[in-house]
Amino acid sequence: MSTTLKTPRPLFEGADWEFATVQRCHDAIQAIAVGEMGLDVYPNQIEVIGTEQMLDAYSSIGMPLFYKHWSFGKHFARDEAMYRAGMQGLAYEIVINSNPCISYIMEENSATMQTLVIAHAAFGHNHFFKNNYLFKQWTDADGILDYLEFARDYILSCEERYGETAVEALLDAAHALMSHGVHRYPRARATNLRMEEKRERERRLHDEQVFNDLWRTVPGQSSVRLDPTALERRRALLQLPQENILYFLEKSAPRLAPWQREVLRIVRQIAQYFYPQSQTKLMNEGCATFVHYKIMNRLHETGQLTDGAMVEFLRSHTNVVFQPDFDDRRYAGINPYALGFAMMQDIERIVTEPTAEDQQYFPDIAGTGDAMAVLRDIWANYRDESFILQFMSPRIIRQFGLFHLHDNADTPNMKVKAIHDEMGYRAIKRTLARHYDVAWNTPDIQVVDVDLAGDRKLIVHHRAMNKIPLDERDAKLVLQHLADLWGYDVVMKEIDSETDTLMKEHVASPRSGALGG
Repeated sequence: MSTTLKTPRPLFEGADWEFATVQRCHDAIQAIAVGEMGLDVYPNQIEVIGTEQMLDAYSSIGMPLFYKHWSFGKHFARDEAMYRAGMQGLAYEIVINSNPCISYIMEENSATMQTLVIAHAAFGHNHFFKNNYLFKQWTDADGILDYLEFARDYILSCEERYGETAVEALLDAAHALMSHGVHRYPRARATNLRMEEKRERERRLHDEQVFNDLWRTVPGQSSVRLDPTALERRRALLQLPQENILYFLEKSAPRLAPWQREVLRIVRQIAQYFYPQSQTKLMNEGCATFVHYKIMNRLHETGQLTDGAMVEFLRSHTNVVFQPDFDDRRYAGINPYALGFAMMQDIERIVTEPTAEDQQYFPDIAGTGDAMAVLRDIWANYRDESFILQFMSPRIIRQFGLFHLHDNADTPNMKVKAIHDEMGYRAIKRTLARHYDVAWNTPDIQVVDVDLAGDRKLIVHHRAMNKIPLDERDAKLVLQHLADLWGYDVVMKEIDSETDTLMKEHVASPRSGALGG
């Protein structure tokens, strides 16, 4: 006697949806993502929001709780104007690296799009956040929401006590230095953000004591001459050289009040929270796009998505992974969705159906058979730079038409340095990977010395790559913020990283009352 398997009914018909529809779609997606693909995710919290709320989320970098600052309103006004004029669309979703993982979905989305974004964000991004080593090392998903609430309330209390002008000026300066407010190398486990409010008073008392001991024992000129090691000991106490400029100012700036130090700490903790995202944009979007593509196809195969819903999905997916050619007016660099998704699919092909070329370039994974096991390992243990170096195949280089073009300002012609041959493939990978290296993209600026015995001038070095100096206007504006926070003169020397020769020097003095006391 034969039995016939019953095909599941579609999760929905047409574009309309209700909350029960979202729940059904989530449960069906979870069965595939966890049960078949082996994904490991935080519990999901899905929030349905409207256009205004999505624009508001844009303006506050996607955070559900955040302190107030004028720049957020500026971003809101700009994005709203662009959206109303039809010059900019809105994201289908925003996802928060927290536990539970919060996914915002637009109420204007169709049922198909809600299914897509739940697969993409609530399972693809969610898995990546929970398992990638950088997020484990640098972020505290369990405590970020509590910390944001503490930060919002603390800054609000500062506004009430010291005035909105003083707090706004301090945040302006801190935000200007935010990209230089992270520890780039492992120091310890990620800060337990849930404990920050409880530890704030205890930490402040300790920091004030260390700070007072430091500046009370600053030697005079005569004692420096008698003890030539005094300044070296002082530099060691100040942990110089120091790349985390906000950390240095929080701990050592002579004229900052305790509340100002805590605000600097808040800004740099949030900057540290976002640090892994800047290093994994390609992988994170590639992972989420690959996951939603597999899930949506699986739902269609099992009869849970109609043909009409599948056509709608494929149209949206194709737009997301579209890579314009270099001479296309829409070209704005390499689309991380396009390259990330293509590489994930290529790895799946290498694992399951390798060619002789794949065997040569990827002997450890070619033909091993379990594509999801390989991908889960890659998502956990790589960042964009190392991912490209290790897993970009010659086939992808050919598919995207990549080559290395060298442009030297000292010569009249550009030179093609790498093409599609064995040496060229490796050179192209190295060159492209460098563009995803944070150290390459963010200026190397460090505090290197302080004239403790004299005028307390702060010495900062910028080690210029390829003799490229900082933009004059931007350097002047940011250096002014640094001087205001330090409270004394600041000198920044731009040094050629190859020859250690001085290229340029910038000087800034603090403005009287710039931070409002």
